[in-house]
Amino acid sequence: MDQLLQHLANAVIMGGTYALLGIGLTLIFGIMRIVNFTHGELYAFGAYMMYFFAVVLGLNFFMAIAFAICAGMVLGAAIEFLLLRSKRGADIDTTMLIMIGAWIVLQNTEILTWGSVAKSINSPFAIEPLTLGPVSLSSIRVFVLVVALALIAATYVLINRTKLGKAMRATFQDSSTAALMGINTSAIYTTTFGLGSGLAAAAGALLGPVFVVAPTMGDLASLKAFAIVILGGLGNITGAVFGGFILAFAEEMGASYISSGYRDAMGFLIIIVVLLFRPTGLFARSERVG
Repeated sequence: MDQLLQHLANAVIMGGTYALLGIGLTLIFGIMRIVNFTHGELYAFGAYMMYFFAVVLGLNFFMAIAFAICAGMVLGAAIEFLLLRSKRGADIDTTMLIMIGAWIVLQNTEILTWGSVAKSINSPFAIEPLTLGPVSLSSIRVFVLVVALALIAATYVLINRTKLGKAMRATFQDSSTAALMGINTSAIYTTTFGLGSGLAAAAGALLGPVFVVAPTMGDLASLKAFAIVILGGLGNITGAVFGGFILAFAEEMGASYISSGYRDAMGFLIIIVVLLFRPTGLFARSERVG
């Protein structure tokens, strides 16, 4: 039982960052209908920006996280403005090829800029773990969970309780009618892509100090983000949150009770089962954003 509680706690902490990845990706797909293959690289970009601000420039650790998230939002907005705006309305094959090309360019730019050697980021948190009964957690992992949950809550409030969120949901439902009602749909698309990119960068900035920062770290993150979106239902933000935690629990339990070598495989095994019996996702619904 003690081991089970420890594994559950580990899964909850990873689930928070997985949910951030999933929300960012499903937000972009739900409103823009774009399969964002750069999502994993935006995650890696957030980690590298965290390294740049915290280690290279020596900024305060918490300020570095905020700056890394903002940098991710700016990069995402730039990608939408420079690469996607002129192709709006193009077929999905065209946009997929554009995003795959952007993914390759971003990854190779990271290699050219930072090299292929992994980087580490020191945190101000104590090394000694926090002990709650049989459960031991490092302070930085608890911090990661708290920030991730705060960002998830903020995104939910933004989408469902603000004028901007209403405009985003209106654009998702019918962009032509939204434009007739005075909504600047072009600005909404750029804002949406920037917000989704910022959430991916936030996950990278939070997990960079926990693990290491490497140019290829976005590859697996991208696959997991797509897995989360499939589990939760395309365009369903609430489903992406649950999908992130489900994937984290599947990985943790599979690694603990079967084999650590099957950690990543367990999540994708669940996806295969979900696609067989519920292709629209576990939490799909008619109104999928919000």
